[in-house]
Amino acid sequence: MATAPTSMVVVVMMLLTFVAPALSGETIAGQLSYDFYSSSCPRAEEVIQKTTWEIISKDTNMGAALVKFFFLDCFVMGCDASLLLAVDDDNPDTEKSMLHQHGYAYDNVDNVNLYNTVNKIKEAVEAICPGVVSCADILALAARDSAAIAGGFSFAMPTGRRDTPRPFYYYMDYHSDAPHSYLEAFELIDSFAYRGLDIDDLVVLSGAHSFGIAHCGNFDSLLYPSIHPTMNATYAAELKKVCPWPSPFEMGPIVNNNRVTDPNVLSNQYYSNVLTGQVLFWSDHMLMSRNDTAAKVAFYANNPLAWKVRFAAAMVKMGKIQVLTGTQGEVRMVCNATNY
Repeated sequence: MATAPTSMVVVVMMLLTFVAPALSGETIAGQLSYDFYSSSCPRAEEVIQKTTWEIISKDTNMGAALVKFFFLDCFVMGCDASLLLAVDDDNPDTEKSMLHQHGYAYDNVDNVNLYNTVNKIKEAVEAICPGVVSCADILALAARDSAAIAGGFSFAMPTGRRDTPRPFYYYMDYHSDAPHSYLEAFELIDSFAYRGLDIDDLVVLSGAHSFGIAHCGNFDSLLYPSIHPTMNATYAAELKKVCPWPSPFEMGPIVNNNRVTDPNVLSNQYYSNVLTGQVLFWSDHMLMSRNDTAAKVAFYANNPLAWKVRFAAAMVKMGKIQVLTGTQGEVRMVCNATNY
């Protein structure tokens, strides 16, 4: 996997030392901190990073999957590891089952390997500090480390989140769904704003589509019955070779999100792809439908360091959404089940 030169990592880390304090007011108030486990489990981040690296070295797609998983968990009722709870007879209406019903059935929500990955990281941490580090924090740190591995830059992620002790259905309401890839720009902006994120956060976090994979069923409406004018014709023609119509199975074959350059690298290449119509999702194309979002796309296409700094800050900001802290919630013994 490609990584940035050491000088780039150093520059990004130096810039983030100035960015983090500016964003930390809400974090500190919410009882998250950048040294939460310094006494209770000082090796926690080291073990999470090492285990995440080992996993991604064997399956490069897992890095993007962990970032997406963190996004989904935070956007649906907060960063509380509720997405990790298994569906069973006692808990048929978990966050996972809701996302399954709302179009994420063949995305990360049904990725058994991904759930096993989080559990493997949890087991590694439990081996050194039993009952101390929450699954919500493990997911946040694993997503941060995935970005570092694929993007060649790292940043501090505050910790202190607690895990929800209840199945998702206790909290379900109208705003609980995650933003879909078929939304219009104004709908995406509204979804992000509801969670305290702004237009820049939307554009910056969309850059995660520079790596990872997708099923043809998530974007084939842009290819059939005719190629949508927002999509590059040559690019679309190549996609149609991989994504036949009708699909041979429900969500179709799998393709790389980034078919222009290395699909395993998290970078600002995404924005150049948006500008040239070489992106998969309707939501990607919709960033060019407004002057404000289009201007940000153009800016980040030409400013890789600025994007890395803002991406890191947006990940930290997203990681604060409706967190449980202090005596709220619990620290699960296993990530796929509550303690009682």
